[in-house]
Amino acid sequence: MYYSVIKKCDIADGPGVRVTLFVSGCTHHCEGCFNPETWDFRYGQPFTEETADELIKALAPDYIAGLTLLGGEPLEYANWTALLPFVREVKGRFPNKDIWCYTGYLFDRDILDTFCEKWEEMKEFLFYLDIIVDGEFVQAKKNISLRFRGSENQRIIDVQASLRQGQVMLWEET
Repeated sequence: MYYSVIKKCDIADGPGVRVTLFVSGCTHHCEGCFNPETWDFRYGQPFTEETADELIKALAPDYIAGLTLLGGEPLEYANWTALLPFVREVKGRFPNKDIWCYTGYLFDRDILDTFCEKWEEMKEFLFYLDIIVDGEFVQAKKNISLRFRGSENQRIIDVQASLRQGQVMLWEET
């Protein structure tokens, strides 16, 4: 897996101060994408053990609320399978920090119905995520006043509540 950018002090992609990893590789190719260079799976730098260590170190301070995964597309097979050991380690070391994931895939249709059926490990990956912002960016539904999302079709989903309830549960900021 490759990544394009690491932000160690991000306040735009989830609540609080966050560490953000922009992975490379995306097959959605949304019109108006703010990061089209990340469509290329080999854009940027390889994600290595040193990269993971750098991110773990950046997550350590108390003022860091959590980790955000964006892209590109974190839920492309090549990306989430590479990220699985990393998110496992993040949750193990920092159980009180949340993990957000932005994806163009739909949580209920694509992730639960297709990916979890196709790949057993996806269920474990979801176990470590707190929030998924789902749905492709749609230029015609762009709304810059929305918090933590770019277009009105996108949902902010509480992953763990959704898994417990067996239905999509939207995130409510506390």
